[in-house]
Amino acid sequence: METATELTGHLDTTALEQKVKAMYRDVALNPQGEFHFEMGRALAERLGYAPADLDAIPSDAIDSFAGVGYYFDLAQLKPGETVVDLGSGSGMDSFIAAGKVGKAGTVIGVDMTDEQLAKAERLRAAAGFGNVTYRKGYIDATGLADASCDAVISNGVINLAPDKRTVFREAARLLKPGGRLALADIVTETQLPEGITCDATLWAACIGGAMQVGDYTSAIEAAGLRVTQVRDNPQYQFISKNAQGATRKYGVKSVSLVATKG
Repeated sequence: METATELTGHLDTTALEQKVKAMYRDVALNPQGEFHFEMGRALAERLGYAPADLDAIPSDAIDSFAGVGYYFDLAQLKPGETVVDLGSGSGMDSFIAAGKVGKAGTVIGVDMTDEQLAKAERLRAAAGFGNVTYRKGYIDATGLADASCDAVISNGVINLAPDKRTVFREAARLLKPGGRLALADIVTETQLPEGITCDATLWAACIGGAMQVGDYTSAIEAAGLRVTQVRDNPQYQFISKNAQGATRKYGVKSVSLVATKG
């Protein structure tokens, strides 16, 4: 997401960034608050996270988990691998990934929200996750080296980016040959009308930025990756009336997918 003011259609991306930061600041600091989306351990288990994996990580990270699906079975992380988590939030997926790559592996979480980063780093230090680091950055411009990781992961974040194609190009740049992009995200079955896609509040709520699923996978492949599996996540449900209405009208839904770099 760019920091400079620019317009995507009629969407003010500076206003969007401020709304996204404000929402995820609240996710970090007040996970019991009211949001358009469900959060926490019950959601994580329903989406497919193994209780044993959740038991092995800080519970405060799980409380602020706002992901939309499970993809670790698709990611097939192996001991010793390097993983980049785009939009790492309070760190739940980074900590899960750390357990799968082991002490010989490395996990780098990238997030733009100070409060999320501070919470994730505090939890990392307290729990002794020496193979995890967090850095402030944007998911379309991480500042990490070319071909530096085996897997890029992301959960419920790319839909927030005004230019998803740039995010996918960044993921492809980071991956080594044979590396994988594994993610869960919000997409739509039909193209959203401009009145929704230009509403920064709906975009920040993970609705307005949702891309039509065929366009989404095409954008991944245009970045030089090959999508090998896409699956729906019917276990994920929005909880606000606004979001539920968009789900019914436009087929807003969660999917998990994996793509490989040739």
